[in-house]
Amino acid sequence: MRRMIVTTSLALVLSSTAIAGQIYKWVDAQGVTHFSEQPPQGQQANTVNTATPPPPAPEPKPAPTFKDIADPQQAAADAKVKKEVAEQEAQRLKYCETQRNNLAQLENNPRVRVEDGGEMRRLGEDERQQRIADSKKAITENCK
Repeated sequence: MRRMIVTTSLALVLSSTAIAGQIYKWVDAQGVTHFSEQPPQGQQANTVNTATPPPPAPEPKPAPTFKDIADPQQAAADAKVKKEVAEQEAQRLKYCETQRNNLAQLENNPRVRVEDGGEMRRLGEDERQQRIADSKKAITENCK
């Protein structure tokens, strides 16, 4: 309740100063600064401009980054590294897709045939289960 009263009072004070035409500011003999809608009797007072808001604070300039101060050779090296990383990521994604496809084939087909030494042979159940486990491990370690 107290907070609501204080908030309402503050809103009224602020709105009344915004509506007021002229605000005067002066310092009395004891050094206390006063604000009022009427100038003091027999004392010098300054007017306060309430119509225009204060100018916004200037935005701080960001600190220069390494990229801003790098030389052309460094920029070329950075571009080369980024290209290599992008190629490695593409290869990783392709590997993951292949592993997922292999896993699906192994899990859904109990009669998997593989080429071994130029001949096709059927995987035994133990070998199929081992390949399923290997595929799951490879996917867990390398794929997101």
